[in-house]
Parts: sequence; structure tokens; C-alpha cells
Amino acid sequence: MGRVSTSPRTRWWAFAPYAIVSLVHIGALAAYDDSLAAVTKFLLIPLLACAVFIVAAGWPKEKARVLAILGVGLAFSWIGDEAAVFFPFAPELPIMLGAFGIAHVMYIWLFNRHLAVRRLPVWTAIYLVWWAGMLAFLWPHLGSLTVAVVLYGLVLGGTAASAARCHPIVTVGGALFLASDTILAGRIFVPDMMPHWTSPMVMLTYCAGQGLIVAGTLVALRSRAVAPVAEVLATP
Repeated sequence: MGRVSTSPRTRWWAFAPYAIVSLVHIGALAAYDDSLAAVTKFLLIPLLACAVFIVAAGWPKEKARVLAILGVGLAFSWIGDEAAVFFPFAPELPIMLGAFGIAHVMYIWLFNRHLAVRRLPVWTAIYLVWWAGMLAFLWPHLGSLTVAVVLYGLVLGGTAASAARCHPIVTVGGALFLASDTILAGRIFVPDMMPHWTSPMVMLTYCAGQGLIVAGTLVALRSRAVAPVAEVLATP
């Protein structure tokens, strides 16, 4: 009897470790268990990257190259998550903003150049309203980080808007990522206004957002052909 190949459809279990560790991490935050929260947070992005490798094993090179863009976005997300661990000698917040800024640029590239299936929906104008509103609210508290936050808000909103051009799973993931960073901004710049429950809420929306972006990307790439990267980049 010949060997039966495993369909990618049977490998979605690869997301289970990420989902389980995400829930443990969120629970640790809610329970004020900082040690467990630190360990589980460190594992999140590597587990998500492992899920990509498992689900996409054996895919054509063209799709693997597109997934490399996602991989870079995840790598810089991990640096942003663990800025204090990787760069203990440097101020955490600027490194976090810079790393996540690069991650968002990679997501914007991925969504617009490789995953888009529709024009930018009119309703995404709400993200401009969000950006203006957040800046108006945070402006008195930003200090020397004003320019960095303005630019980061642009790429964060750009990710959410670009995600709306893609598979609905990606669209929801982009919106949740934006929600996570919105709550986080409040915790960083106006902490007295943010109750403790917003700490696990930051990570609930973040873990769900990143997971849906990755899952949606895999669903989209699995279900259709992808042009070689060089050909896509050459398209006007």
C-alpha cells in the first residue's frame, strides 16, 4: 500500500499549543502571577511560528516565500514583546515601538501585495477617526515619545485597514491587534485610568489578533495560487 500524504487540513492542531499557552498567560496576568506570565509570554510567538511551519510544511516555494514576510513580522513582534529581555540595557518602550512598527510594515506589505481580495472598504475610514481620537486623548501624556507614537499609530491603523482587504479572518485579526495596542497605550500613558482587568484584556486581544492574522494568512494561501514574489512586486 502506498503512503498516504497528510492534507494541510489535518494539521490545524498545530495552533493548539499557542492557544493553550495564550490562555495560561492571560490567566496568569489576571491572577497577578508575574513569573508565569513572563515565561508564557516569551513562548507565545515561537509557538505561533511553529504552527506556521507545521501547517505549511510541503507547500510550494512561491507560498513559502510569501510566508517569509509573515515570519519577519512575527520575529519583530517577538522582539517587541520581549524588548526588556533582549535589550535590558536600553529603554524598553522605544525599542518596543520600533520593533512592532517594523512588524506592522511587514503585515501591511503582506496584506496589500499578496493577500488582498478587495479594494479598501469605505468603513475603514473609522481607523482614521480612531487615530485622531487616540492622539487627541494621549497627546498631553506623550512627552518625548510624541513623534514615535504618531508614526506607530499610522502603521497600526494601516495594518488594521489593510487587513480589511483580505480574508475575513485576517480582517478580524487586524482589528483585534489594534484594540490590543489601544488598551496598552492607555496602560502605558494614563495608567491611573486603567483598572487591572485591562492587563489581561491587552493580551487576550493581542493573542487572538496575532493568531487570527496567522491563521487567516494560511487559509488564504492554502486556497489559492500565489504569484512569485518578484512578479507580484513588479505589478504596478
